Amino acid sequence: MQIHIHRNGANEGPYSPEQVRQMLAAGHLQPQDLAFHAGLASWTTLAALMGELAAATPPQAAAADNRDMEYQVECRPDFAFLTVHIPGGQTLKVEASAMATMSTNLRMKTKVRGGLSRFLTGESLFLNEFTAEGGPGEIGIAPGSPGDLEHVYLDGNTIFLQSSGFVASGMGVQVDSKWQGFKGFFSGESLFLIRCSGKGDLWFNTFGAMIPVDVTGDYVVDTGHIVAFTEGLEYEIGKLGGLKSLFFSGEGLVCRFRGEGRVWIQTRQLPSFAWWTYPFRPTKN
Repeated sequence: MQIHIHRNGANEGPYSPEQVRQMLAAGHLQPQDLAFHAGLASWTTLAALMGELAAATPPQAAAADNRDMEYQVECRPDFAFLTVHIPGGQTLKVEASAMATMSTNLRMKTKVRGGLSRFLTGESLFLNEFTAEGGPGEIGIAPGSPGDLEHVYLDGNTIFLQSSGFVASGMGVQVDSKWQGFKGFFSGESLFLIRCSGKGDLWFNTFGAMIPVDVTGDYVVDTGHIVAFTEGLEYEIGKLGGLKSLFFSGEGLVCRFRGEGRVWIQTRQLPSFAWWTYPFRPTKN
């Protein structure tokens, strides 16, 4: 099912029911916003639509919608905490140091991933694999940065993440670093993107809240606010204004996307936060 949203005089979407639930939970959509999907006679409120879906959809079918593993995200959007239920005999890949709680029947194996390229992304060289032995297990995952968390189910498609964005994935998802070249260097951001492709669950996190933006045509995002974007979008790094704007406006460089796809942006960025805390640093008299 694909749901279209109408608000602020414009149509948005289409979104899957899971995406709508997540945007409602994060406050990006409101219950009074209008919604429509094929089969409805007219537009209705999101509150009414989601209520009808919950009543009409058996819990087992809803749980199997675009996911291989059951999961819950709590404490969003500020301090998102992920709980994944791993079926017996299956394995979940998790970023190093992110495990907070786990069932006693989970067995962990640490692997080196990405070699030198992963080291240069600023990420850990290590990735932990948790396997549920003798039955299903549960793991609680706490990402390093305070912010929101997103789930995407990959079905042969590809998503690029900022270097610190990866949280966890199923074993069918390949996680590789992608060289950005000098445009990444001059952007002031990481030299690498993380390329996630294949088939399975993928979770990634952000600093601050997260907003999905569907791009058709051109769209400009400050490089520090990019969390992820879908393959198929062309992009290039450039100045927002002239050299004076670059050095004195505080805006830095931007990424210009072109094409059709989705970009996830974060509402905060670490360099700006660090600059905000600078006047409060301890100093010697």
